[in-house]
Amino acid sequence: MRTLFDATTINSMNLKNRLVRSATWENMADATGHMTEPLFKVYEELARGGTGMIITGYAFPLQAERPNPGMMGIYDDSFIEDYRPLTDMVHQHDSRIVLQIAYGGSQTNYQPEGREIWGPSAVADLLFKVMPQEMSRDNIRTLTKAIGEAAARAKAAGFDGVQFHGAHGYLFSQFLCPYYNRRTDEYGGSIENRARIILEAYDEVRSQVGADFPVLIKLNAEDNIENGATFEDCRYVCHQLATRGIDAIELSCGTMAAGRLGPCRTRIDAPEKEAYNAEHAAKLAEELDIPILLVGGLRSPEVMEQLLETTAIEYFSLARPLLAEPNLVQRWQAGDRRPARCISCNGCFRPNPAGNLCVLDSESE
Repeated sequence: MRTLFDATTINSMNLKNRLVRSATWENMADATGHMTEPLFKVYEELARGGTGMIITGYAFPLQAERPNPGMMGIYDDSFIEDYRPLTDMVHQHDSRIVLQIAYGGSQTNYQPEGREIWGPSAVADLLFKVMPQEMSRDNIRTLTKAIGEAAARAKAAGFDGVQFHGAHGYLFSQFLCPYYNRRTDEYGGSIENRARIILEAYDEVRSQVGADFPVLIKLNAEDNIENGATFEDCRYVCHQLATRGIDAIELSCGTMAAGRLGPCRTRIDAPEKEAYNAEHAAKLAEELDIPILLVGGLRSPEVMEQLLETTAIEYFSLARPLLAEPNLVQRWQAGDRRPARCISCNGCFRPNPAGNLCVLDSESE
């Protein structure tokens, strides 16, 4: 019988449990994307708190493109030495750390004026109304090469793997989305074409890091917007990546324009509201011979244990709950099985000069 605290492996990465910290924008890196003491402390608390795999907040691979303030960078070799104390510290706590790499694109309100922002087509973001520049083939090659080089830097810095972001309405997600992708070349139209940039990015990453280094991706099961990417689109991409040798897929949903069906839903106050991506994740887990990580509304161990018992899903990712309780995994393992204290209010996304912090902590002070 599988349990949440089984020891498992993903490629060369040994994990002490099935609980994952899903990538969370901390808003704590410095002005150049480098590590700060508050950001280091976030990861120290997660590692000390028992999380098996920590996926970092998204790191930008091109210096000119930064969709949000306080994001981590990975655009040049200066980050190799910068991140080594971080990865060493995480390993000292017998946890593992994966760097998420992302190009944001037009889903941003962070200083869009004066920046060259790329998109699959010149279609303004539904929520932020930012108009991107349609990427040329040279732009696409520049980006995929940068992501591969970023992955190589992550490996050199001691990260246990990389994950690239293909979900939530950021650039790769927009390429998959017919609303945003109006191209008529080999990168637009059919799902085979819309997925091409993701497959090329994966191939570039793998060529840079080798066969034994874990490579993951985060994808939307569905975009939940009109003319968005569908589950059948997601299924195609997952099967193609699995054939190429990707090591694991984290399944999410929605974009920031999807409203109540976005990736970070509110009012998750009962077990039946949890795990809102489980149906799609279970289908893919049955079809694929690689691990599926489920993210979205997970709050209680009983819900995850039921999914372990009844589906082939192997890992469970939590974001907001681990902002509220970095020691949540340790608490559950010690026998305190109360649900996460997170109330799913999304207050952790409100502007705060100290970073993206749980509002429950500030209200209790």
